[in-house]
Amino acid sequence: MRINPIEIIVCLSFLSLAAALGISARWWKRGERPMAELGEWGLGGRQFGTWITWFLLGGDFYTAYTVIAVPALVYGTGAGGFFALPYTIIVYPIVFAAMPRLWGFAHRHGCVTAADVVQIRYGARPLTLAVALSGCIATMPYIALQLVGLEIVSRALGLSGELPLLIAFVALALYTYFSGLRAPALIALVKDLMIYVVVLAAVAVIPARLGGYAAVFHAAGRTLAARGAGGLLLVPGQVVPYATLALGSALAAFLYPHTLTGVFAARSAGTIRRNAILLPAYTLVLGMIALMGYMALAAGITVAQPNEVVPALLAAMFPPWFVGFALAAIAVCALVPATVMSIGAANLISRNVWRAYVRPAATAREETEVAQMVSLLVKVGALLFVIFLPVKYAVYLQLLGGVWILQTLPAVILGLFLRGLSPPALIAGWLAGTIWGTATVFADGLAPVHRVTLMGTRYGVYTGLLAVALNVTVTLAGTAWLRMPIAGRRDRLAAKAAERSTGD
Repeated sequence: MRINPIEIIVCLSFLSLAAALGISARWWKRGERPMAELGEWGLGGRQFGTWITWFLLGGDFYTAYTVIAVPALVYGTGAGGFFALPYTIIVYPIVFAAMPRLWGFAHRHGCVTAADVVQIRYGARPLTLAVALSGCIATMPYIALQLVGLEIVSRALGLSGELPLLIAFVALALYTYFSGLRAPALIALVKDLMIYVVVLAAVAVIPARLGGYAAVFHAAGRTLAARGAGGLLLVPGQVVPYATLALGSALAAFLYPHTLTGVFAARSAGTIRRNAILLPAYTLVLGMIALMGYMALAAGITVAQPNEVVPALLAAMFPPWFVGFALAAIAVCALVPATVMSIGAANLISRNVWRAYVRPAATAREETEVAQMVSLLVKVGALLFVIFLPVKYAVYLQLLGGVWILQTLPAVILGLFLRGLSPPALIAGWLAGTIWGTATVFADGLAPVHRVTLMGTRYGVYTGLLAVALNVTVTLAGTAWLRMPIAGRRDRLAAKAAERSTGD
């Protein structure tokens, strides 16, 4: 196993800096309220302006998924892996239209979570519980993806066993527990600077060493063709999966507890709008990162599993000191969002499960203490995903969470624009989408694309999009049925009964 002391020293030095920033963030931008309140620990006092919110949303939106999983998918499947690029373009108009309105509602009513919004809007505790559990469960495979990123970094450094992952796990748990949302907000500033340096160096140096971009694309296309696994451009069978994965991921992106936590922590609705305008700059960086999959193909990189391709490419192209810096940047790209994710999930459980059902009379301090403990348990749950649900491509973990979080779309987002949705219909839709989506994903071996036949032709469609389509259909049909006058419903049932008897 390759072990380079320079790589290890440089990587651990920058990771130690990130951990120190995370722990010291407890005293950064202290508000008037004590850290014992959930609004301070879990939302940073709701005082983050445009730039801090930009780094925070970028930090929890662009994760190890971006740096590890997307290039790995491009390396393994070719152009199909670029679905993340249009998805991050589609999502920002959605953010601009919906998130300021959601922030305004949350600010007026003191909401900490999406489930708080649902409870106040509909007053239905079962629906609130469904949204809370969906958010928490959907977050676990997403945190698991970040742990996969940390595991890949430790292997790239030549560190075997579970000890490196355990050390990173403990550091993550400690600064999450003590500093809350301020920790990832502060570390995100460093994380973005580091990843920009790595990406700009990669897109400049690696193609130059391989003979230019024309040579990169030619060699990558030849390798993909030899494998029979996609190409530089989408093959016919990839078009529908590509489009549905992009659309489904865009709809899911800002439903996750960690992205909504970043939204609710903003100072104003204007801050959200300005971020919707500024965040596409990250999409440019994402495109550069995805190209590293093609660079690895052109460089002849071979790995045991696709998730290891980026560290292997960096090790082949750069000196040890820069490899150590780059691996630290990847690790920080995992640590920052994992922190926000665990905080967002912990807020849901503390506020909408424990306080709502177990101890309604809990004080603000007790509520925060429960959230701190739950943030640790969520990470343990994510670790179990890594152990018991090994997948070929790490991106599948994110798409698995997308299937579940998409089922909160009607209650959280559609309710902003469609008045009068019925809580029982929303619950029925959530149940239908969640049960069918979960059963289908596991029946397909955790692959996120389900094969459907339409007019004699089979298409691959993102399972999460199919599940939420079922959810919305049941919700709208159920709402229309329940809003119908009782006499009208009775006549409709009688007419159907008469049709059946005539047919018999």
